[in-house]
Formats: sequence, structure tokens, C-alpha cells
Amino acid sequence: MTFVRPARRVLIAAASMSALFVAAACGGGGGGGAPAGGGTSAAAADFTKQGDTEFWAGKDTSGNTQNLIDQFNAQHPNGKVTFHELPDSADQQRQQMVQNAQIKNAKMGVLSMDVVWTAEFAAKGIVEAMPPDTSTEGMLKAAVDSATYFNKLYGLPSTSDGGLLYYRKDLLDKYGIAAPPATFDEMKAACDKITAGEKDSKLGCFAGQYNKYEGLTVNFDEAVHGAGGVIVGEDGKPNVATPEATMGLQTLTDWFKDGHIPKAAITWQEENGRTAFQHGELIFHRNWGYVYNHAANDKDSEIKGKALDFLKYVSSPEAQKSNTLATSNSPVLESLYSDPDLIKKFPFMPIQLKSIQTAKPRPKAVEYGDVTLAIQDAAYGALQGQTQPDAALQALQAKLQTLIK
Repeated sequence: MTFVRPARRVLIAAASMSALFVAAACGGGGGGGAPAGGGTSAAAADFTKQGDTEFWAGKDTSGNTQNLIDQFNAQHPNGKVTFHELPDSADQQRQQMVQNAQIKNAKMGVLSMDVVWTAEFAAKGIVEAMPPDTSTEGMLKAAVDSATYFNKLYGLPSTSDGGLLYYRKDLLDKYGIAAPPATFDEMKAACDKITAGEKDSKLGCFAGQYNKYEGLTVNFDEAVHGAGGVIVGEDGKPNVATPEATMGLQTLTDWFKDGHIPKAAITWQEENGRTAFQHGELIFHRNWGYVYNHAANDKDSEIKGKALDFLKYVSSPEAQKSNTLATSNSPVLESLYSDPDLIKKFPFMPIQLKSIQTAKPRPKAVEYGDVTLAIQDAAYGALQGQTQPDAALQALQAKLQTLIK
């Protein structure tokens, strides 16, 4: 397993990071919307008080989240943190957080969320800015930047990830393929050689995540950047209707047409692809670092002060290491990527660090929910053959110009 480095029409990773944010609804100042240009609402949050709060995060498949909460509660008797488990889907997580912010649910205290929502949640006053003296020493710069809006830190990064290309080393070795592919063309050549020799109709070439959800936005973003294009330029303006971006989307549509990506993958999210790869149905698979743990070990292959203390605890080196060992999710502290215990269990850690350092972020936008839906509509229609890639991106460009200003 390795991460493949960029060239042109290359296999390139998108960044996926999460951070812990203090919900404005749980007390203090917040909930009424932030002033333009970032910043919290008029009444500043009181980060000195102690008391009970809830930690809102996605489904904990490892069981380690509750372990960390139990450890924290044992060390901090002035209030209790309770785990409020959200669905697996990032889209559903965002929906529940926004809905509960709108009704000012005071129980919603600490949010573990995709940092691509930072601009939206900060601008709309859903989360509070962190105290100015909050330390981010030793954290990956990309992770800190992703939790920052208008030069204010709104959350403490908790996990960091970059896309990885998993591959069947046994099959590459068997057919004399010395190194994993660095481009789509190299991958296609490797697949053709292997499938011709294996003569296994169930063995597919490659797949990522192509169902109509946030994972499709990530995979589209990777394809566009891999072809030298962008969705939003460095000037902050949409620039997706270009030959380079079209080439990226065209590659995915062509692979669906000719079968190098299985047609069933149009409905796949992370777990569908992981299962297929672990069952020997794919030669190459694009996914996140958590898959390594499964592939290696599965048998079948309301008070601000309390909230701030919990954020700091979960972001500590000890908690970060514990979480990585339990889940194989990547840490945000750069020093942990050379930790002997982590490298022993997860040899891909140095490669993952390079992936994160070179990964391309998804667009930052206050109305990100609408932006990602527009991207998904365009990409999904093209992948299903309903629209041509160039026409899909022309329509996407027009839509993004109304959403990103």
C-alpha cells in the first residue's frame, strides 16, 4: 500500500481533516450569527466555567471515543462529557448539527466535524472562535489552516487524512510490475496485464467513492487536480470549466464506460469499496487510512469551560496516539508520524504524512452545503452518462459563480 505522487493526469490525494469545535448553542455568546468577515457573535463565550456537556461526533466503530471520554471524565470531576453519536454519513452529521444550532440546543457542546464546514459554521455563528492563547504547536499546518476562518482559529484539529491508493502487492509481484502506478495510464496498463492473466470475471481494476454524497466531491476534486485543474482558483473564484478539469472528469467517465471502474461503484461509499477490496474484487482502491486497520486485522480480511478542556484533552499527544493505535486514523501532531509504536503497527505513516502535506483541500465556502451538492450533481450526471463532462462543468461553473462570491 502506498500513496502515489502527482505528475499530470496523475493519482493525487485530497485532504480530509476533522477538528473539534465549541458549539455556540451550548451557552456563552453565539447562535445569532457572526458578523461579516468572521468573528463570533456579540456576546463573547465564557471559557472559564465548568459543567456537563455533550460531544457530538460520527459513529464510533472502534469504541475508542468512549474510552477517551471515560478517561477524561475520571480526570475532570467538575462536570461530565457524554457521547452523542451521530450517523456515519458526513452529510447527515452536518444536517443534524445545523438543525440543532437553529433550535439552539444547549446540550450540543463539542462538535467533531469535517473542517470543510469551518467557513460556513463560523460565518453563521454556529461555532465559537477559540481563545487567542490557544496553542497549536506541533500540529500540521494544513490542519490548523483548515480550522481557521478570517485569521481566527475556530477549532482544534483532531484527525488528519489524505487519500491513499491501496493495491494488491501479490498481484503486482506476480506479473512483474515493479512499482505501483503514478498515473491513470499506468494503472490501466497494470490492470489490463493482471486481469488478462488472472481470467477472473469478479476481479475489477479500480474504484473510489462515487455515490452522490461528500465522498464524490472528494473523488471529483482529486481527479480534477490530478489533471492539472482546479475547482476554485487561488483568487477564490470558481474556475472549473477548463480543459484540465474536463480531462479529470472525462477520465472517470471513460473508466466507468470501459469497465476499469466497476459499474456497481456508482453507488459506493467508503465501506462498500473497502469490503470489495478486502474480498479480492479490486486490484487498486482509493480510500482513507482507516482501511489499513481493517485490511490488516479483520477476520474476513452545554458549558464552554468543560468543552475547552475536552478539546485540549482529545488533541493531546497521548489521546492522539491512543486514537491512532485504535483506529488507524491519522493524527494532527506531526511528531507522531515518526513515533516508533505507530510506525510498527502502521508502516504507512511516513507515506501518509507526505500525502497530507501535498494533498489538495476542497473549496472553502460559506455556503459549502450548496457548493458540494452542485459538484455532486455535475459529477454524478457525467459518470452516469447523462451529460458530457465539458457540458457538466460549464453548468457547474455557472452554478458556483452564484454560490461563491
